[in-house]
This record gives sequence, C-alpha cells and structure tokens, in this order.
Amino acid sequence: MSDQQKRGNDFRTTIGGQALMEGILMRGPKKEAIVCRGQDGLIRKVEELRLIKDRYPVCGLPLIRGVVTFFDSLVHGVKALMFSAEQLPEEEQAAQEDKLDQWINAHFQGETAKKLIIGVSVALGVIMAVGLFMLLPYLLTAFLTGPIRSSFVKNLIDGALRILIFLLYLWLVTRVPDIHRVFEYHGAEHKSIHCYEKGLELTVENVRPQPRAHPRCGTSFLFVVMIISILVFSVVSWKNKLVALVLRLLLLPVVVAFSYELNRWVGRHDNWLSSILSAPGKALQRLTVYEPDDGMIECAIEALKLVIPEEKGSDRW
Repeated sequence: MSDQQKRGNDFRTTIGGQALMEGILMRGPKKEAIVCRGQDGLIRKVEELRLIKDRYPVCGLPLIRGVVTFFDSLVHGVKALMFSAEQLPEEEQAAQEDKLDQWINAHFQGETAKKLIIGVSVALGVIMAVGLFMLLPYLLTAFLTGPIRSSFVKNLIDGALRILIFLLYLWLVTRVPDIHRVFEYHGAEHKSIHCYEKGLELTVENVRPQPRAHPRCGTSFLFVVMIISILVFSVVSWKNKLVALVLRLLLLPVVVAFSYELNRWVGRHDNWLSSILSAPGKALQRLTVYEPDDGMIECAIEALKLVIPEEKGSDRW
C-alpha cells in the first residue's frame, strides 16, 4: 500500500482550483499550474507561488486572511482566465474580447495593457457583485416594505431577495454554452481533488466516479457570504437608508472574513455539524458543477499533478 493510500479518507488537501476556458487552474502550497486544452494537445504553465502572507505575516492571521485571500484569488483568477483565453483559436479570442479590452490593447502595450485589463476586470467584477447582490435587493426591499417598520423583518426580506437574485443569476449563466463548459471543467476539478484526497491513483477511470460537489468550493463560500451577511446586517441597522447602505458596504470585509473562516472550518472537519453546514452549499453546486468529459478530466489531473508537493502530506489542510 502506498503512502498516499495510507492517508485514508480523513485527509484534506489545501490544493484548490478554478475552472477556466478549456482548462483548469490548480493552486498548491508552493506552485500554481494552469493546464489548457489547445489544438495540439495540453498547454501547461507552472509558476512558483508568491503569497502575500509570506511578505506580510499579519495577512495570514485569522479573519484578516479571509479578505486578503478573497482579493488575491480574484486577481489570480482573472490572470488565469486571460491566459486560457489566449490559448483559444484567434477567431474565438476575437469573439471573447469586449470593446473595453480592445480599446486598452489599442492604446497600451504589453504588460501595461494586461495589468490594466486585470485591474479593470477585478474592479468591474466587484462593482457588479455589489450592485446586483447588495444594492438591487436593498432597493427592492425598500420599495416592497414601505409600511413595515421592523428592521429585522426588512433585513430578512432583503436577505431572501439577495439569495433569490443570486440563484436566478447562476441559473441564467448556465444557459450560456461557453459558461456551461466552464462549469463542466469545474466538475473535473472537484472530482480530481476528491480522488487525490482518497489516496487513489490519479487516472481518468478513478476520477470519473467521484462526487461533483466539494465542501471547499467557491460556490459554497459565496452562499455562506449570503447567509452571514443576513446575520451581520440584522445586528447593524440604521433608519437613514443611505447611511444603512454605506454601513453595509463597510461591513462587507467583515462578512467575507467570517465566511472564509466558517468555510475553512467546514472543509477541515467531517462530522454531523460540518455536514449540516456544508449541505446548502453542496446543493447549490448543482447549478455550477457539471459532469465533465474525459478530456476535461485529463486537464484537471495534469494540473493537479503539477502542484502536488514533493513532501507527502505537506499540503494537509
């Protein structure tokens, strides 16, 4: 029996991933790997990780690390998506590039253009998320609950609308064929990590039957953010609507921090409480994780192998 098999089902790895356009990003304790499927086979890109907490240890402390990790993952995720898009055929690249990207590429060169596109993409992503999942539900709640005086009831309605809009958004994006394929790669990522954590050899045959849902998925994290925000915003209320909205924006880092720690705890434990807490997130993954084909699984396996540390068990969660 190999050392990997001796680990048993209690092993949880810190390795995590992200689905890309025709590819997978895997991030281990020391390395980050992108594997995309090109016309001539698999395209690989491996880099040593430069973690912010290594330069600034305070960023690795509980609560602080959640906010830092969130924004660091956003930036790395956009970079990986850009790399995967660059591997597509030229006609598909042109279709994926929006007018803003075209304008930036026309007025700036090389790394400057890339940094601008990454910065703008992250900023627009945050603005869209805040507008769609915070501002819109808040305005709808204010419109629908005019006669209601209880701030607690208003907050519950606001939270329900936020979750409803989130679910509707996820359902709508799955109707887009390109996004649906990304979600199939998402399934390959989860299945390969399950296979690795069980100590099985990383083959297509072993990965394919693994479950699609994973407790440490980013989708589950976003759902936890929704729930924690309802609890936090219930404690802090203000009669002035503008002040209340500003307070919610200021409390977002707090919500993200607590959500990260909760998701981290759930991912590290396998008991009745963690099962209950992870159940809603796993159910939600039915909208964002789909069955992959063998080619997608091959991508995930290759990306995972490239970031597994040489020292066995050093990636334990």
